[in-house]
Amino acid sequence: MSSLTPEDQITVLNSHKKNLNFNEYNLQVALIEENAKATPAESALSSINAQLADIAKQQAALDAEIAKITPATPTA
Repeated sequence: MSSLTPEDQITVLNSHKKNLNFNEYNLQVALIEENAKATPAESALSSINAQLADIAKQQAALDAEIAKITPATPTA
């Protein structure tokens, strides 16, 4: 069990999301670079696309965790 407050936990999760965003952009740049080659390597393109798909799944998992931790807003 964590001794962090829900707000602290969300801060950590958002930090991880930001790192994923940096990694995602880095991979998008790598994709541009690979596609700029006269003969892009299919294995490199496949690897980059697989990593981008993994990042999307990780982002969704972090979003789900944030949603679990975030207190529900009372309805009127």
